[in-house]
Parts: sequence; C-alpha cells; structure tokens
Amino acid sequence: MSSSVSGMFSGAQATMSAPVPGSAAPLSAPSLGRALNNSAGGAGAGAGGAGSLVDDLEASFEACFASLVSQDYVNGTDQEEIRTGVDQCIQKFLDVARQTECFFLQKRLQLSVQKPEQVEKEDISELRNELQRKEMLIQKHLAKIHHWQQVLEDINVQHKKPTEMPQGPLAFLEQASANLPAAIKPN
Repeated sequence: MSSSVSGMFSGAQATMSAPVPGSAAPLSAPSLGRALNNSAGGAGAGAGGAGSLVDDLEASFEACFASLVSQDYVNGTDQEEIRTGVDQCIQKFLDVARQTECFFLQKRLQLSVQKPEQVEKEDISELRNELQRKEMLIQKHLAKIHHWQQVLEDINVQHKKPTEMPQGPLAFLEQASANLPAAIKPN
C-alpha cells in the first residue's frame, strides 16, 4: 500500500524542506516511507499487519471510502448500523492521522534541537511568503476600491447634471435645445 502513496508523490518529485536529523539531504517521498517504517518501531502496526504509519494511514483512508460505497451500506436498512460502521472507520483514520502527526512533531522537535538555524530559516521563508501574499491581497483590494470609487464618482456626476438644469415648464425644451448642434439652433 505504501507503494501507491509513494507513487502519488513520485510524479511530483516532492521533498520535505526539513532534512531528517542525521542526514544531509532532504527527505524524499520514498525515503519518507522507509523513515516512518524504521522510526515507528511497530507503533503504527495495525491494519493488515502493515507495520508503518503510512500504510496504516492509507489503509484507514481507503476503509473510510470503502465503508461509504460498500453495497452492504448502500442496500442496508439499519441506519444505526451504517452510522456506527462509518464512525468507526473515520475514528480509526483520525487516530492514525494523530499518530502520524505526532511522529512528525517529534521529528520537528529533534530537528529544532539539532539544527535550530534550519528551523529559523524555514520560519523566515514562511513569513516572507506570507508577507508577499498579503501584499498582493492589499494591492487587489486597493484596485477594487479605486474601481468602486470611480463608479461612485460617475454616479455622483450623473445625479448632479439633472439638478443643475433649469426647472420650470420649459425646462425640457431648454435641455433639448442645448443638445442640438450649433447649425440647427435658431438665432
């Protein structure tokens, strides 16, 4: 099962930005699975005797979908039984996801102790990216504000024109004659 998870990442050539403590290179997706197998030490063994957190996570994820599309559940009439089965699958997935998160948090803690400068570099990089994203968002909002201010100014100009026109019984004729070209106007 881990081969399909690794296969998902191999096409994108995904690598983690933080190296595993004790290694010089970033951790690639296939070596991530091996690192989880070696580091989990059987703590993640469960679904089908997989033996790794990645395999357990993938198996529990597949079980969630299988329980939703299974013929037993589609044709089943006992809604409580269906709900219980789906809840159990989802709970197992969440438990394995928490274990996986715990593993990565432990590795992150080891990295912060062994190479604190790497963690600071990553934090600085993330902050720069966040600043750029927010700056682009501000520019986008400013452009929208400018556009709508222009629309409001145009509306205000249109509303002021009718009030500047003379009022009275001949106002319509005066307005129409003002719009006539000079060659047509009577002297």
